[in-house]
Amino acid sequence: MKFINKINLSKQIYGCLDAVIPLVLAQLSEQTNGLVFIARDDVRLARIEAGLLALSDQIEVVSLPAWDCLPYDRVSAHSTITAKRVQTLSRLAVLNSETGGKPVVLLTTVNGWLQKLPRLSYFADTSLHLQAGQTITQETISAFLSRNGFRRTQTVREYGEYSVRGGILDIYPHTDQLPVRLDFFGDEIESIKFFDSLSQRSEAAISQVDIRPAHEYLLDEDTITRFRQGYLKQFGGRAARDHIYEAVSAGQTTAGLEHWLALLHDGLLSVHDQLPEWRYLFDVDAEAVWQARLDQIADFYQARMEAVGTEQDQVYRPLPPEQMYLTSAEVTSFHAEGQTTILSGFSRPETAASDSDTGARLGPTFGAGAASEASPSVAAAQHIRQAVQTRPVILTAASTGSLTRMTELIGGHLEAAITQVDRLDQVGSSGCYALLSPVEAGFESPFACLITEQDVFGVRSSRPQGRRRADDFLREVSSLEAGDLVVHVEHGIGRYEGLETIRSDGTDHDCLHLSYAGGDRLYLPVENIELLSRYGQEGSEASLDKLGGAGWQARKAKIKGRIREMADQLMKIAAKREVATAEPLSPPDGVFAEFCARFGHPETDDQLDAISDVLTDLSSGRATDRLICGDVGFGKTEVALRAAFVAAMAGYQVALVTPTTLLARQHGRLFEERFKGFPVNVATLSRMAKPKEAANIKAGLKDGSVQMVVGTHALLAKSIEFNNLGLLIIDEEQNFGVAQKERLKELRGDIHVLTLSATPIPRTLQLALSGVRNMSIIATPPVDRLAVRTFVGGWDGVVLKEAILRERFRGGQTFMVCPRISDLSRIYDRLITLVPDLKILTAHGKMSATELDQAMTDFGDGAADVLLSTNIIESGIDIPTANTLIIHRSDMFGLAQLYQLRGRVGRSKERAYAYLTTDPQMILTPQARRRLEVMQTLDKLGAGFSLASYDMDIRGAGNLLGDEQSGHVKEVGIELYQDMLKQAVEAARLDRAETAEEEAETGWSPQITLGTSVLIPDAYVPDLSVRLSLYRRIGALAESDDVSLISAELVDRFGPVPQSVKNLLEIVVLKQFCKRCNIQKLDAGDKGFALSFKDNHFARPDQLIGWIAKQGGAVQLRADHKLIIKTDLKTKEARADQARGYLQDIAGLLDNAA
Repeated sequence: MKFINKINLSKQIYGCLDAVIPLVLAQLSEQTNGLVFIARDDVRLARIEAGLLALSDQIEVVSLPAWDCLPYDRVSAHSTITAKRVQTLSRLAVLNSETGGKPVVLLTTVNGWLQKLPRLSYFADTSLHLQAGQTITQETISAFLSRNGFRRTQTVREYGEYSVRGGILDIYPHTDQLPVRLDFFGDEIESIKFFDSLSQRSEAAISQVDIRPAHEYLLDEDTITRFRQGYLKQFGGRAARDHIYEAVSAGQTTAGLEHWLALLHDGLLSVHDQLPEWRYLFDVDAEAVWQARLDQIADFYQARMEAVGTEQDQVYRPLPPEQMYLTSAEVTSFHAEGQTTILSGFSRPETAASDSDTGARLGPTFGAGAASEASPSVAAAQHIRQAVQTRPVILTAASTGSLTRMTELIGGHLEAAITQVDRLDQVGSSGCYALLSPVEAGFESPFACLITEQDVFGVRSSRPQGRRRADDFLREVSSLEAGDLVVHVEHGIGRYEGLETIRSDGTDHDCLHLSYAGGDRLYLPVENIELLSRYGQEGSEASLDKLGGAGWQARKAKIKGRIREMADQLMKIAAKREVATAEPLSPPDGVFAEFCARFGHPETDDQLDAISDVLTDLSSGRATDRLICGDVGFGKTEVALRAAFVAAMAGYQVALVTPTTLLARQHGRLFEERFKGFPVNVATLSRMAKPKEAANIKAGLKDGSVQMVVGTHALLAKSIEFNNLGLLIIDEEQNFGVAQKERLKELRGDIHVLTLSATPIPRTLQLALSGVRNMSIIATPPVDRLAVRTFVGGWDGVVLKEAILRERFRGGQTFMVCPRISDLSRIYDRLITLVPDLKILTAHGKMSATELDQAMTDFGDGAADVLLSTNIIESGIDIPTANTLIIHRSDMFGLAQLYQLRGRVGRSKERAYAYLTTDPQMILTPQARRRLEVMQTLDKLGAGFSLASYDMDIRGAGNLLGDEQSGHVKEVGIELYQDMLKQAVEAARLDRAETAEEEAETGWSPQITLGTSVLIPDAYVPDLSVRLSLYRRIGALAESDDVSLISAELVDRFGPVPQSVKNLLEIVVLKQFCKRCNIQKLDAGDKGFALSFKDNHFARPDQLIGWIAKQGGAVQLRADHKLIIKTDLKTKEARADQARGYLQDIAGLLDNAA
């Protein structure tokens, strides 16, 4: 099927619109030995690649991305980019020696083309082929991996890592596939399986795998010698003391080593030198991009050369540009050779008769701002009815959901059906088709008409592929560190000192060492680890309790009473709300779908759930009061917009109240833009509105001519009257004062209330409140295709200057965050020294509210290049133009804070950058280094924080119920507080008082001593944090099925389970039975078991006496209420099975009684 004119390989090709370029490449690939397309940037590259793949499966497409770091940077390219480059260069090495096969198209960017490469033959010689059944030693594979740049770790999480555990070898060799697990029997590879890097569980088996280098160089002896000689020859003898020289001499890979790649190989060559027979096509406007890039390379080289004499520690000696990149002269001479074609988006001029023209022109648009009065879908359908008479029409969208929505909206106005196709080559000569494709703007040619989602609705609402949540990963990295404060349910606040193995009676037992006030020590067996909870991250202020002291129990009892009152109060509010009625509101058909289609981002799953919850509320006929929780930028406003649309279209007024003028303006603009073209009058009322304008808005609210108002708490004033208020939306409720909150409560009568809160609510707290307050949690951040690129390293003036200037050149702004107010003036001076003409605004907590508001407003309006602030910008600010974040002394921030701060950037389609800088003169603490490593890894995993107690700071408890709450949290620690609250709410909901037994329910854990070793040996799980994490997970298991699941996971991840770990799992099963039977202690000796009941209580004593009588004297109940079971237990391994048998019998007595 033909979509455009026939194209010849002329000097220029005209009519190359974005959607047409893949069609041009497909045609030309059949006329050449190989085709190279050079795109302007990586976003274009991704789009063209997707377009080619959607076109046909008869073309081999390989892509070579450029490094995503700056020229002469101190950091390396992202590992996924390096992996992709190595994979492509290895494939090109094979293609270069092959003949025949499919047509090949190599896609790269201008930056990628200007960068010189190692010889392709290098990549052909450095790969390792492994298959099941092959005989090869683990040492051979390990040596190959470490030589080729793979890092050995305890747990394989990301590309370029490997780990060895007994007979299991895990490797992460490719970024487009899962990591692989090799299971050895001796020196034979018994099986090769994919495994999930988050859960660490094995998945499908495969027969073979190819391992390629993790870098574009190999640090073997020859390379090291070549580098040392080349480095000294280039920079002289003084350079022998440079950090980079010393690292390579020691055979170590160091960050940013690629920027000396020419010294690691015997010279580098350009793409066209290595693929001389191929044809080169340049993207529209590529020339301007390569000129700018060549200038940038020269500027950077110059800046580095000037800095050589001034850097004290880390001297950076750059290689001359011609060794690493093409020069301007080389580019010019290459174009003169006649192997190149330049694409143009314009139609062919009459003077260029010898050049080709695709015949494609931009198609019409139907969205907001189009000439037609009809709705976008109706206007598009009218156009399709005419076009389909002469040629096929293809509708495209970037995601399945968007394509379905588009075909439903347009298909309703068409007579003929729309056919779904997987690729363009399946399109017939007539008819209407639907195709998944990321093209933004469509085209019309004499042969076809392509209409995109953006042409119809004005914005694109693609949803990227969902990423899994990384709960286990975060649980491991934020597990207990020595020195953390913990709370023991019975003994109070202590300090965790580490994991120790206690040896007694010839057996080993892992225990957690806790220290208390006065030097008291407590050793807690690992199987009882659930008695501990983390105090929270602001732990340093808390004082330790005394072991056996009465203070802790008194404090706990007092807070329990307060919590019970709070739970009752919540229940009263919930009951009142149940009886308030309101008119049911339903979304208007058709129009609502079009309003939703204007949303320019993908909806996350949590967001869709929240929208569904709100729409259900509005149509229920009851006055609802729902709380939407989620971090700033997680898409709460979209939920509010859709609710506002439903209420406004039903004839009700909607008021949105925000705590600051800046937010009021931000929301006001957004609501006006989204409601444009609908019969809804939107107004913004804040102190920035002129008196006359404010008076008109107030009058409009009274007479009903203003249907939607956005404003600060001025909207709550008694002087403002509404004509017919139906929905009140409160944004950032936690920022309102007590008086304003009381006024909000008065307004809540028979109107719907939707509250948006940016305070992240821990999952446990969310569960505690379920059924009491209607809550929707949006915990998944929107994942755009461009993740925030995170760099961690010392303060480097050259890199930071470039970061700020790059942001300024693309019309953006930068956040510069310091940990303390006292740092601001020093950093201000540093910034001005780096970029003298920089416009800087300052914001910190000691400024008055008006000054702060003004600074934020000015920055939002683009009045400055940099906002220099403390972490006050952590939440509540959305400035899409600010896409670079620099954090000074990032080691002084907590993990949650760093994550929140990074959430300030990357809120538009631009690539965002976060630089977490440290002081090069200072040695980081292990915890700080770990936090920064986690930040970088989270960037790679794309993991939204699961907002659970282990990664939540104390403020996570939030202001959900009242102002005193955080005080309670400080007294007992966040995790225990949530547990207590959960129980109290559950009891209040079931309308019963907690009995003494229930109250005691969670505060104990059975102690079981079988005389067997109970521990996870170091040799089995060498990494301490992984071991602790496993102890926490095993300690929290509640069902025997869970025990068998974790047992299977252990075999899978670490190999056969040692006896001491089996003993631990058996004790956990026994613990579950003991809990049911109220048995506090179970001891085993050679002659039998001794069981003690908690508080000497068993629920059915009559049944127990009957059971004892049937045992023929083998079981006795002593006067001290201990149950003695006489049996031969000399073989320790059999004790757990026998104990389980007896405990099952005793538990059965309770079931019989029931």
